[in-house]
Order: sequence, then structure tokens, then C-alpha cells
Amino acid sequence: MNKEFDIRKAKIIDVPTIKKLIDDHAEEGKMIRRSFAYLYENIRDFFVVQAGGNEVVGCVALHVVWEDLAEIKSLVVSSAYRGKGMGEELIQASLDEARTLKIPRVFALTAVPDFFYRMKFKVIRKKTLPHKIWADCVNCTHFPDDCQEIAVAKKIYLKRDLK
Repeated sequence: MNKEFDIRKAKIIDVPTIKKLIDDHAEEGKMIRRSFAYLYENIRDFFVVQAGGNEVVGCVALHVVWEDLAEIKSLVVSSAYRGKGMGEELIQASLDEARTLKIPRVFALTAVPDFFYRMKFKVIRKKTLPHKIWADCVNCTHFPDDCQEIAVAKKIYLKRDLK
């Protein structure tokens, strides 16, 4: 890992910090808020990035949607730490976990598609994604007509590679 920061699985003790990171980013209109209940219930989905010792300065979640699909959610790095490669490392940790779980495709809904393009994600139509993802979207103030998020996806490997 990079000497300036480390990526690790999130712990219960990280939830208040994760919530603050997400809430701050939601204030900028770049993601939906997450409740404490949601974060505690889904803590196993999250990775965090630590910098400056033990300070948690970013997070991402990999949420399994179906046998062949997972979603990258809640990617955020504190504004003071952006541009240092932490976001890319958080995505890479998510992709590595998807590979370990043998999930062949990962997607994200994002207001910052250029970041994902650099990580080799491709634009897809939202309509091609399972109805289940809309469970989050209905909580957004921009749903359904004012949604500015772009759907992006990346194939990790083909199903035939799983054998």
C-alpha cells in the first residue's frame, strides 16, 4: 500500500466518520445521504482510506446486487485529500473484492463520470440495470426526471472464466 495512506475494510467505529463524509458530499449535490441505520446494516460493504495516522478520509461500498452484478456506492474522499490517488485505490479495492466474489460486472451511478472513465468504466443505459437499484434512487430529490447521474459499468471477466 501507499505509505501516505492505507485502504482497509470498514469497522463499526468508522460509521460516524463515514456518515459525515457522505453527508458533506451530499451537501454538494453529488450523492444521496445514507442513514446511520443504512450504514450499520451495510458496514460489511464498505472500505475506508486512512491517512495521517488513523484518520478516515474516504470511503466506498461494493454492494452485491445479484449473482453477476455489484454496485459501487458512496465513493467519497475528503476535499482536503482529493487528487492523491485515494479514490482510485478505493475503486481498486472494490474491484478486487468483486473478483474474489467472482462477480463479473460492476456498475456505478455517478455525477462524476470522468473519474470512472479513467478507471476504464464504460457508459451504459440506466434502463439496462436491474430494477432493484431504483430502491436507492427513489430517495433522491432528483428522481426520476431530474437525475443527472450517469450509469457506468466495467466487466471484470466473463462468466465462462468462473469455471
